[in-house]
Amino acid sequence: MKDRFSALWEERYGPDVPVPSVTPDAITESLMAHRTVRAYLDTPLPEGALEAAFAAAQSASSSCNMQIWSVVAIEDQARKDRLATLAGNQAHIRQAPLLLVWLIDFGRLKRLGDAEGKPTENLEYLDTFMVGAVDAGIAAQNAVASFEAAGLGIVYLGAMRNNSEAVAKELNLPPLTAVAFGLSVGFPDPNKPAHIKPRLAPSVVLHREQYDASGEQEGIARYNEVYAAFQKAEGLPEKRWADATLPRLASPKVLHGRERLRDVLEKQGFRLR
Repeated sequence: MKDRFSALWEERYGPDVPVPSVTPDAITESLMAHRTVRAYLDTPLPEGALEAAFAAAQSASSSCNMQIWSVVAIEDQARKDRLATLAGNQAHIRQAPLLLVWLIDFGRLKRLGDAEGKPTENLEYLDTFMVGAVDAGIAAQNAVASFEAAGLGIVYLGAMRNNSEAVAKELNLPPLTAVAFGLSVGFPDPNKPAHIKPRLAPSVVLHREQYDASGEQEGIARYNEVYAAFQKAEGLPEKRWADATLPRLASPKVLHGRERLRDVLEKQGFRLR
């Protein structure tokens, strides 16, 4: 009988990737058990779960401790409905009891600089924007780990950028504050279970000392098969990973409004040079 780590490893990578010889720990196993949840009960979150997850988020690493992110927590059903409409009409945004919208927030530092009479010129540089995006992602993933440890499920929502300007208006965002992504949170519906989606084998993604793509095509070919088998098992079209992924890069049309993001950022006061 397989231990839990080995079982999770096989679900994540398929049966042909050797399981490393490690001593499993509860944190790693919890992270490896992650799955995207798109069907939720209407049960409210346990009391304090949001606050605990937010503390976990704020405990994440932050570049130079600048903390260039914020989050808006939304439980009002009418507001979730409006935001769902703006984000591709995804049913789980309406269904999950909690929606979090993560923000790249330059505004707080700009206001601080103005109040202190100090320059904030570096807010105009692309690297600072990357810091905000990276910090928001790290913080969100800490929150996700906390939510999942409490038995909750999540789904990230890149589509929250489809209509960034309208979302900013709905959330009353001040200048120099931009939507990074959304996150739906709630108890998974046991009648519509989510399963672990396989990933590319470590041999394709993990490089040692220097980047080495020599075995990439072989690894991707194997993953195409694993991914297609997963799709079939889920009752979805039996397509390869390449067939699912490359169309997302083919044309700006598939960005569903996100191709205008630079213009939206400029309207929000961002000057990225």
